[in-house]
Formats: sequence, structure tokens, C-alpha cells
Amino acid sequence: MVGLGNPGPSYAKNRHNAGFMVLDVLAGRAGGNFKSHRSKIFGARANVLEGRLAGARAVLAKPRSFMNVSGGPVKGLCDFYKVPVERLIVVHDELDVPFGAVRLKRGGGDNGHNGLRSVTGALGTREYLRVRFGVGRPPGRMDAAAFVLKDFSAAERKVLDLEVDRAADAAEALIADGLGAAQNVFHAG
Repeated sequence: MVGLGNPGPSYAKNRHNAGFMVLDVLAGRAGGNFKSHRSKIFGARANVLEGRLAGARAVLAKPRSFMNVSGGPVKGLCDFYKVPVERLIVVHDELDVPFGAVRLKRGGGDNGHNGLRSVTGALGTREYLRVRFGVGRPPGRMDAAAFVLKDFSAAERKVLDLEVDRAADAAEALIADGLGAAQNVFHAG
């Protein structure tokens, strides 16, 4: 499972780092800490945690590259850990989903998300699982790229931890119960 985001403290609370936020919650549940990892394949620099989630062995990773070039590290990690693409779960922010809502799917387009475009390009397929954390649309005429690089609003921050925790629940349900069953639970609300 890979969370998409940008490295460094200046990006830590940005909407674009929702994937990292969800992975941090999952790391706590797995009872471990991320450690620096660099495979020889594609120079896959990432922070990685090997543990158990939902009763299954899991590798959690946060690439240390910027979001728009995260495909190389994701491909390198899949190759290093011998994870077939159909078992890969990518957790990311999603503009077309209302704030805090979670949507699960396999495949599909990148919808203008440069991190997904990079991952798809490196893997050569779109057929990986996705946990889409809703950040909503920008207000007015604000540019989408500027919006995702801003921190969550004060009102959003009041419930952000709860919503991130719910997205982590969805990721675990995806592992434990499969896509269809997890969608039935998390798309209902």
C-alpha cells in the first residue's frame, strides 16, 4: 500500500498529502514506524513499514520523491517486494469526491492527478486498487493545483483526524474483505 504525497514539513498538512496522512494512521495500527528504504531498482527511495494489517502481511510505503514523480519509486517497491499490480493499493487525495468521503475502486483514469499519472506510467497499467480521499473542489475560480497544495481549512481540520481514520478503516476493509464488500460499506454513506 502506497500513500501519495509530497515530502517535507512544508507540505505535511496539504490536501495533496492525504495519502501520507492515511498511511501514518495505518502505521500506528500496524504497530511500527516507517524506516528509510532504497532498493536498487529505480532508486526507489521511500519510507517503508513492513507489518500486518487486517490479519495480512502488508508493506506500507510513502515515496520520498515529489508526488508528480512518484511512479518510479512505486514501481521499484513493487518489484523489490514482488507485489503484483493487482495487489497494489494507492491512497491519494481526490478533487471529485467531497471532503472526507472515501471512494474505493480498481483502475480508471488519472482525472488530472499527476501522482496517479506517474504511477500508471511507471507500472504500464491503471489496474491497481485505489483509496480515494475526498478533498472537494476548489472554491470559486481557484486553480486546482494551488488548492491541493494548500492546508486543509480550519473547519476541515476540526474533523480531519476522524475522516483520515475512516479512510484507514476503508483501506483495511479493502485488504480484509475485498473491493466489492468494502465499497458496499464505505460508499453507502
